[in-house]
Order: sequence, then C-alpha cells, then structure tokens
Amino acid sequence: MTSHLEAEIATQPQNWRDARETAASHADLLPAAGEKVAVVGCGTSLYMAQAYAALRESAGQGVTDAWTPTEARLDRGYDRILAITRSGTTTEVLDLLTGVRGATPATVVTSSPGTPAAELAAPILTPEVDEQSVVQTRFATTTLAMLRWSLGEDLADVAAQADAVLAAADEELADLAGLEQVTFVGRGWTNGVAQEAALKLRESSQSWTESYPMMEYRHGPRSISAPGRGVWAFGTLVDGFADDVTSTGATLVASDRDALADLVRVHRLCLVKAARLGLDPDQPRNLTRSIILPAATG
Repeated sequence: MTSHLEAEIATQPQNWRDARETAASHADLLPAAGEKVAVVGCGTSLYMAQAYAALRESAGQGVTDAWTPTEARLDRGYDRILAITRSGTTTEVLDLLTGVRGATPATVVTSSPGTPAAELAAPILTPEVDEQSVVQTRFATTTLAMLRWSLGEDLADVAAQADAVLAAADEELADLAGLEQVTFVGRGWTNGVAQEAALKLRESSQSWTESYPMMEYRHGPRSISAPGRGVWAFGTLVDGFADDVTSTGATLVASDRDALADLVRVHRLCLVKAARLGLDPDQPRNLTRSIILPAATG
C-alpha cells in the first residue's frame, strides 16, 4: 500500500512548476526588493525560511532574517513579516502574528485555508500541496520553489532534475539505506536544505542524523565519520572536503543537482529506510501535524 508520504513526494516536480503562477499572482503579498524582511516558521518551515533568506540576500533583494517565532527579534525595523506554516495553527506562529498585527505588514503561506493564521495575516493559500503525512515534503519544497520564482529564478531545470530522481530505481538507494549515520552539510542557502534533510531522515526512520555548514565539518563533526556512515553534501564542495570525508572511511554523497532536487532523493531514501525498518513514514514517533500549546494561565 502506498503511503501518503510516497504519494506526496511524487507530485513535487509539477508542484514546483505550478508555483511560478502562485508567485506571480501573489506578487503584491511577497517581499518587494529593498524591504527588510523577517521570515518565520517552526521546524521544516524554519529551514525553508533560512534557505530563502540566504537566497534573497544573495540576490541583492534586501536584508532578510530567518527566525523561529519564539526567538524573533522584531525590534529591528522590519518592513514585512513572512510566516510559513502548513497547518495554520502552530501556536508560536499565531502568537507572533497576533503581536505584529496592525503594526507591521505580514503575509502567511499556508496550505490550510480557514485556519487562524490566514485570519491574522494576508494569506497565500496553497491547498493543492497540503499533506496527510505528518512528515512535510511538498508543502515546504513548493513554498521554497514559489519564493525562488519570486526572486527571478527559473526552476524548470530543477523540476526536471527532480523528475529524474523520482524515476530512478530504489536499488540505487540500497547502500545509502544501510548507513548507520548520516551528516548533512550545506553552503549558503543549502544550509537550510541540509537541516531539512537531516530532519526528514530522522523523523521518518528514526535515524541518527546531524547537519552543519560544510566548513564546520572539520571543527568537530568529522569525529563521528567512519566506515558505514555517510556525509551528504548539498552545493559545490569546498577545496579538500572530499578528502576530509573519504579519509575517515565514510561514504561521501554529492552531486551536481540543485539542492532542492537532491532533497527529493533524501525523501526517497526516507521511504526506503522506513520500509526496511518496518516503520510507518506517515506517523513519526512522538510527532503530530501541528504543535498547539495549551493557553498560558495566571
């Protein structure tokens, strides 16, 4: 029986193509060039926020900070708040949006119409990429794709790369599924992707994963690399990095794919590894679709 996660992973390339129109039709709600922007989200949404923030600044579009809501410093004179929340009910996001309402323009991207977040900020609704699996994939990646389109990027080739990843045989992932531990690393905007990759494999298969900026690998994380473990790199390798990894006996995973397309390969690995371990990838241990905290008392 096909899991919800498997079905949702498979739609991503077309979702990303369609995100071009979403970006165009909501251009007035997305950050304008020159605006100082805070992007907020929890978990997966935070990592997409980090990736977008790095891309937007690299594109010269303006200062862009990514925050988890409880740590956000909103006294920095932001021109716009951009919130990302699949469920539209995450307590920390709602608290932040309530606090800035009427003071700072705010936009929320959510796949759940009729939820509180959509009432607290100008909504960009994407119900077509909502998910039944607790493990987020297509909502998050399509949100990042939409934001990349809004920066002027063309993701047609990225979607084609993801198509190729999805068409590959599961057998190509067999060796990776057997790794005891995987460290994900990134550079620039792909640091957010590396964080998300580590989270996905951890959630879906209870795997030991870690994530770091690529240049930080030498500063401690290299100590856990060994035969039977892996290092998965997103982005161009820094000089000497491959030797740093292979000299430990660990498996180095790297490619020329765009990091978003390579993340789909991690998604597929989640399915393979969960199946090997007899786990339900739709229902990670101790997790729910949305984190709704009890109201404070006193």
